[in-house]
Amino acid sequence: MNFELTPEQEEFRKVVRGFAEAEIAPFIEEWDKEERFPTETVLKMGEIGLFGLLFPEEIGGGGADFLTYVIALEELARVDSSMAITLEAGVSLGAMPFFRAGTEEQQRRWLLPMIEGKALGAFGLTEAHSGSDAAATRTRATLDEATGEWVINGQKTFITNSGTDITSCVTVTAVTGEREISAIVVPSGTPGFAVQPAYRKLGWHASDTHELVFSDCRVPAENLLGERGSGFKLFMEILDEGRIAIAALGVGMAQACLETSLSYAHEREAFGGPIGRYQGVAFKISDMAVALENARNLTYKAAWLRDQGLPIRRAAAMAKLYSSEIAVTATREAVQIHGGYGFMEETPVARFYRDAKILEIGEGTSEIQRLLIARDLGLPVDT
Repeated sequence: MNFELTPEQEEFRKVVRGFAEAEIAPFIEEWDKEERFPTETVLKMGEIGLFGLLFPEEIGGGGADFLTYVIALEELARVDSSMAITLEAGVSLGAMPFFRAGTEEQQRRWLLPMIEGKALGAFGLTEAHSGSDAAATRTRATLDEATGEWVINGQKTFITNSGTDITSCVTVTAVTGEREISAIVVPSGTPGFAVQPAYRKLGWHASDTHELVFSDCRVPAENLLGERGSGFKLFMEILDEGRIAIAALGVGMAQACLETSLSYAHEREAFGGPIGRYQGVAFKISDMAVALENARNLTYKAAWLRDQGLPIRRAAAMAKLYSSEIAVTATREAVQIHGGYGFMEETPVARFYRDAKILEIGEGTSEIQRLLIARDLGLPVDT
């Protein structure tokens, strides 16, 4: 077993860290306060190749492995998870369905601009009445044979990257027949496709999230992504990889909490010396370091399995479950270590605390991860 990253991966980490510290860190407090999606910074992320990492060089991608992509997400989340989730949703959820199932024409029209970082795609799966039960979708698409168009009616909830200035399309799951769910591409601006006002969220204030409504929305029949009836299977496969990516966000956030807590424990003095000399503080930080190490190992192993073409469902669920939960714990402990300052919004740990909770919910709740793990272990669990 070799736990060392390659020299190229180590150098890449430095590049992404430098970008995050120079182009994101100085502005994130303002973006967070204004709840503003920074399109200009996202375009810069595209310029340095972050959105194309996972895709082959022959179509303009970076040809990197999944672990390298995980490192990028980790480094962005170390500074701000709003920008990390923008990348994750843009790559894992927006672009990957086109790479996996798109026709040559669909890839030319939709995927290539996403790889270049000039456009974002969104992943329309979740609905108000079918969150964890994704198969219970109520959105429907009927093929109008006379016009050769899909007519879509329904609603999607909590959709990331769906209403930005550079969002080009949303791929939605819709019932297209008896016991049949398909994936259909809906271009931004299509009549009958309404993007509702942005949500007011607890965290991820610089991330773009909307409800989407489809009312007799018509798109060409050729906007079917993959085979008819294969949409649910495609999206579930996409989610397995997405869970590893969400785990990387948890690792990055926990890393930031460890670093800020260590620094504060050295600097803050009470009762005649630095607070880090007290076991009450030192043990919290020690436990944080152990949890971070475990989370990183789980996440990197899951990424390695994906790169080897091996089954990842259990590993992805374990990584996502553990990393998201230790991120929540790390942010809570970091706030506690910072005391009253940790409760002030100008302190980064306050933002980390708000941002962390969604990691236990998005792309499969902690309960769903436990269910997946239990089933993979052979337990006859019910939903």
